[in-house]
Formats: sequence, C-alpha cells, structure tokens
Amino acid sequence: MHSHVRPNAHIALRLPSGVLKLVEATPNTNINLGKFGTFNTNQIIGRPYRLTYEFLEQEDPKAQPELRVVPASELHAIALGSDHATPQESRDDDAATEGGVAFDIVGDNGEVIMRNNRLTVDDPSRQTLSMDEIEELKKAGSGSGKDIIEKIMASHLGIEEKTQYSLAKYTLRKSRKYLKRFTVLPLDIPLLTEYVTDKEAYRIMELRDESLGLICSWANIHSGSTSRVLMGEDGTSQIGGGRWLLVDDTGGLVTAALAERMGILYPHEEEDTSDSEGEEEQDAPADTEQENVQNGTTAAAAATTPATTATPDTTAQDTPMPDASLDILGVTAPDATNGTSTETPRQRRQPRPHIPQSSAQTNTLTILHPNNQPNLSHLKYFGFDAGDPKPGHPLYTHLKSLSWLQLLDPTSDPTYIEPELIPEETLATMKSSKRGTYYRKRRRWERTKRVIDETRAGGFDGLVVASSMEPVTILKECVPLVKGGGQVVVYSQNSEPLVQLCDYYSKERRTAFIARQFGPQHNGRTRGNPIDLSEEDELAEEGDEEEDFPVNPTLLLAPSLQTARAREWQVLPERTHPFMTSKGGAEGFLFTATRVLPVEGKVEARGIRGGKKRKISAEVSVEA
Repeated sequence: MHSHVRPNAHIALRLPSGVLKLVEATPNTNINLGKFGTFNTNQIIGRPYRLTYEFLEQEDPKAQPELRVVPASELHAIALGSDHATPQESRDDDAATEGGVAFDIVGDNGEVIMRNNRLTVDDPSRQTLSMDEIEELKKAGSGSGKDIIEKIMASHLGIEEKTQYSLAKYTLRKSRKYLKRFTVLPLDIPLLTEYVTDKEAYRIMELRDESLGLICSWANIHSGSTSRVLMGEDGTSQIGGGRWLLVDDTGGLVTAALAERMGILYPHEEEDTSDSEGEEEQDAPADTEQENVQNGTTAAAAATTPATTATPDTTAQDTPMPDASLDILGVTAPDATNGTSTETPRQRRQPRPHIPQSSAQTNTLTILHPNNQPNLSHLKYFGFDAGDPKPGHPLYTHLKSLSWLQLLDPTSDPTYIEPELIPEETLATMKSSKRGTYYRKRRRWERTKRVIDETRAGGFDGLVVASSMEPVTILKECVPLVKGGGQVVVYSQNSEPLVQLCDYYSKERRTAFIARQFGPQHNGRTRGNPIDLSEEDELAEEGDEEEDFPVNPTLLLAPSLQTARAREWQVLPERTHPFMTSKGGAEGFLFTATRVLPVEGKVEARGIRGGKKRKISAEVSVEA
C-alpha cells in the first residue's frame, strides 16, 4: 500500500455525509463532486492519504477552485471540546443556576450529570430561516458553508434549550449537509468491500469484510516468495511453492484480498521511480550532452544503459524505449558557436526484453473460471486489467487463469493445440505483420500449456472457493490437486450447501466408504471371498456409489461450518449502544477442512490379546 496519492491511481473520497466516491487520479483532469464543487487532481497528487480538504471561498465564481488542508484540531473541535473533560466539583446553588436552566440528574455532591430536555420542542417553526432563504445563501456564497451553519444556528429560537448531546447532534447534522469538505482515502480491500456492499452487494455474493478475513486466515494465505517448489515422487507433480487454487465468482474481490496478503496486489515503488527517471532523461538529452562536453567526456561514454533481466520468480521492470528525436521532445539543439555539435547522434538502446506472462513459479494464484476470460473487474481499482495487463504489475507474472474445460479435458481446447512450427528461413521471408502474428500465437500456446500442465500436476498449498456453482462438483475435481496438509475453504451465502458438504466428508461417510471399498471385516479379516459381478451389476454398483459418495470422504479431515458477523456500535460517553440501522442481507457461511493423504492399501486393526485372565475367588459369602 502506497502512502501518498500516485498518478493514475484509484482513490476513495469520503464526503461529509459518509458517502464514498471512487475516482481515478488522472493528472491534469478535474473531479466533480456535485454540489460540493470541482477541483483539479494535481492539487492532491503526491500528497499523503487521509487528509481532509476544504473548498476555499473564491471571489470570482469562474476561477479554479482551491483546496485547503483542514487540521485535525479543527476537524475534532466538537468531539474534543471542553465538555468532554471531567467536570469539577460544584455546589448545589451553582448547579441550579448554571445557564439559567434546571437539571434533573444531579449527583450527591451537586455535580451535574445530564441536562433536562423537557422544554425542548421539535417544532419546524422555531427555525426562522426558510428553505428559500437558505438556498439564496448557498447560491450567494461560494465558501465552505461555515457562514450558512452559523446563520442557521443563530436563527434557531430554541437552540439554548437543547442539551449538550442534542446540540452536538444538531451541529454535526448541519455540518454534514453544508460543509464543502472531503477526505482522500487509499482504496484498500475493506474500503472496496464497503463500497460494493452498499452499491451492488449481489455482485460479490454479499461478502463482508469479516468473512474475507476468515477466508484468508483459514486458507493460511501468506507471501510465498521464499518458498520452494518440490517435485513429487513420480517426477511430474509439484508440491508447495506458495501456490493457491481459486474459484472466484465475486468479480475479483476474493482474488484481490488473497493477492494483498501475498504482497502482489500493488505495484512496487521502485518501478515507478525508475520509470519517472527514464522519462526525465529523455526530456533533456541535449543538456546532458553539453555537460559531458564541458567535463571533457563524450556523450557516448557518459550514457549508460542498464541491462534489465527478468526471472520467472520476480516481476521485472521494462527497459525504456529508444530516445525520441529532439523535434518530437521539443528540445532545441545548441548552436555550434557554443562549442557543441548541432547534430546529436542517436543512441541505440537494447530492445525491450519479453517478460512471459504467468511465468512465476512461486507465490502465485491460479483461477478457475467457466468462461473464456475470468471476471476480474474489481482488479482495475488496483491498476491491473485482465484484458490488457501491464508487464510492470506483480499480477502480470503471479496470476494464472484457466477454464474448467482446460482443466478437465485440455485436448478439447483449441488453444492447447500446438501451432504449426515454421522454420527460420521461411520466417525471414514473411512480412513483419505475419511474423508478429506467428510469434504471438506461439507465446499464447506456450503460456496456456504451461499453466494447464502446472495446474493438472497439483500440489497447491490450499483451495479457496467463492462461487455460485454446486460446491460438491467443485471439490470433486479440485481437492485432489491440493497437497497434504493444505487448507480447503468454501464460502456460500446460505448454509444448506455447506451442511451437505459436512455430511459428505463426515466420519460416518468415511467409515462406510472404506467398508465398501475393502468389504466388511471380521476380526481383521474379510468375511468370505470376493464375488464375481457381471457388467450390469458393476454398472449398478457404480451408480449407487456415485449417489452415496459423490466425493471421496477420505481426502478431507475435520470438516467444520462457521460464520461471523461484526456489529457496529456507537461508542460515545454515556451513549454506547449498537446501531439499529445496520445492513441486513445473507449471513454468509464458511466450510473449512484439511487435506489429508489416505494410506495406500487396507488398514487392519490387530492386537495381542492379554495372557492369563485374573482369577476371581469363587467363595461368596451368603447371609443367613
């Protein structure tokens, strides 16, 4: 997470009413906040987050609005006033005559605890200003709204009858309505969840922030950049490496939450700095050459081009493009009278290296989706576009995606078929456009084949499912791809599908599955000999087994079902209580289990029975 507003970054603006507005901080553009006004983005770019700005008064209505940073002392003037301090001792006479108003709740020592509001009358006629007059004040002034609030409170006939709490609520309500302020907040996962929940909760399956936290915790999501990928005993399967398998139908919200825990959601600061430095070097090539000549060195010796390397495990930065001509940059070449040449030799830089997409081996996310492309629309708020990804973003190499068809039957997918290999001699005679198309097809096939083969090899550290599909059908295909000890987490809006999962992986189902697989046992031995079944009987038995055991119950251990909902409270002195206007919606449940590796073969319980039995005296006393 960056500490300041970066160019072209998505930010959240919290208005005085509490409403969130998501905008993109594009340089040299204006942001319209409706009745509050319009401001230029250059006034907030480069400044820290969580600052509150206020529109300044302008004498000329057509002038560009200016912003002022509101200090914290002014923001919390109402909450941190003198009233919150511990009151001093006072006598009964002072308490009875303070402010000319009597108090009903008074302590034993004469201390005023709470003011009486019996005389408070909520009558609209006590406000002498009409709505038309308030609208005229709003149109006449272009300030922050303080003057309007002062006039409204001064024209209220019963303002002196309000208690301390009611006056604070009244002032806060008017401030939210008329003050022209906004707060710049970084767009993180909790804030995005709050925004989407208020707007379109159905798009994220009514997922809440506390449910996202439980998903990341139970799935053991962490950065796996230092992990290693181990090969299985068969020589083809992979184990570990900080890789997670994901089924996401929330528009990429769960993907963003997992990527944030793994440290691959936000671009690195170093890449932004290097790109800006490269642009500055391109803007002034003539000045650099003149300094080199004065220092007795040549421009060719002074200009150095760092070589950029890219590894599959890390995200490499792009090499700057070749310098443009001086005419395009708008730089005038120095005259020959100044001792420099009028012609600047154009330096050739190394070509931009190709960074393979989805090439990282560790700390990766693999997404399964039913369509041609995954729905990751919420990742655009973090600078990543799934349709046109930027090579500088960490998700460019650490995010992999494949469809269900590619996982279950890759040979039926046309992109898995290798394109025709053209010799180099033939490529040299082809046009550049056709040659580029050929290379793009080869790269797409290589990326698709690499992702499919890695996914089918399995060995993932965990499985996270947040989908509207039937959970049983998903776990049947995905659980075998998780390594031993990996965590499986399934989110659902309702509890019924997850209760069914708990039944399918229960201890009773596991016992019945083992008994059907190896036959009933008696004293450690199977009872009778295996019976030869006909083909019809075998098909009927397979159908019954599919109905009774849609999944293998021996693959998951300790299935559990849970839920959590955070309730918002108002925490104020002597006014602490839960909010009664909380948002409803689906409760949201989580199914969690641990992947285990069942033992190969049959397990029989054998033991050595004890030797001699304990002798019991046969003499029994009989009462007469």
